[in-house]
Amino acid sequence: MKIAIVGAGIVGSTAAYYLSKEKEVEVTVFDHGLGQATKAAAGIISPWFSKRRNKAWYRMARLGADFYQELVSDLGNDGYDKSFYDQSGVALLKKDDSKLDGLYEHAETRLEESPIIGELSIKNASTLPEFTGFNRYLYASGGARVEGAELTATLIKASGFEKLEGQVTLSPLDDGTYEIDGQTFDKVILACGAWLGQTLEPLGFEVDVRPQKGQLRDYFFEGMDTGKLPVLMPEGELDVIPFAGGKISVGASHENDQGFDLTVDEAVLEVLEEEAKTYFPDLSTDKSFSERVGTRAYTSDFSPFFGEVPELKNVFVASGLGSSGLTTGPLIGKNLVDLVMNRPGNLDSTDYPVANYIKKQD
Repeated sequence: MKIAIVGAGIVGSTAAYYLSKEKEVEVTVFDHGLGQATKAAAGIISPWFSKRRNKAWYRMARLGADFYQELVSDLGNDGYDKSFYDQSGVALLKKDDSKLDGLYEHAETRLEESPIIGELSIKNASTLPEFTGFNRYLYASGGARVEGAELTATLIKASGFEKLEGQVTLSPLDDGTYEIDGQTFDKVILACGAWLGQTLEPLGFEVDVRPQKGQLRDYFFEGMDTGKLPVLMPEGELDVIPFAGGKISVGASHENDQGFDLTVDEAVLEVLEEEAKTYFPDLSTDKSFSERVGTRAYTSDFSPFFGEVPELKNVFVASGLGSSGLTTGPLIGKNLVDLVMNRPGNLDSTDYPVANYIKKQD
């Protein structure tokens, strides 16, 4: 069976990796290499504090956090470096820290179904002397940080499949197969994020997916031991994400009016830096930095979707993951593989209906 994967971000790379474990499957991965959200993402795996009322979304996010244990184990067993993922813990802040007590009780109700949360407690700020600007924080030892670019590169390498760069056109053929870049495929996975509309609209589909620009900065400090610090999650857009080796990622912006623009906006990043300095004063010391820009995909109701495209048999899609893409993406990728291979996964795609977001135009 010949399968095409369009998009080598978090969903597509995970699908490629797990398809590589299937027998009698030939896979080609296509990726245009620009603006991918995952490459510009330093992610936080910590969905348990969310108060979103969308139960289907929370189930996906919860199981997505759990799935990292399986994914990391599988890659490790295959002999690949797992340093892209680390359960360093998360420290959640509130401007009114009296709200931490209610949030603690909320998260505590989720411990039984998500033991991966680990230690859950409210701590005094004095236990985190590297950070300032708050008195207390809510801590979960099971929270993790993920370096998105390293994860996707590892997954593609582990898959062993060929990756072709460039934009593609999907063409249905009369025999029920599909042509992409001069090759014919039995099944197709479209994991092209915010660019899904550009792929399906030429075939007469209306696609409810919009782009959101995200920018972050990676700061590098010589001689600073950052590897054991937890992720700091203040209220709002800002996150301060320490990695080993003196690296601190600060971001990311959520810009809804920039389309597919990938230029660095220093003004936006300076605002994030100034806010971050209130929590991590060492950002004012000598350091070097680099910048990343990517494009997230959102639907009009902020819900992700995945499954088979209506009226396009054997074409499977996923999009709309938004800022939770690093949490939910690997699980969605694995479930797409289950759909392609005609077996049940641990998510029911009818809970995330494609038909709500992709419609054939009259």
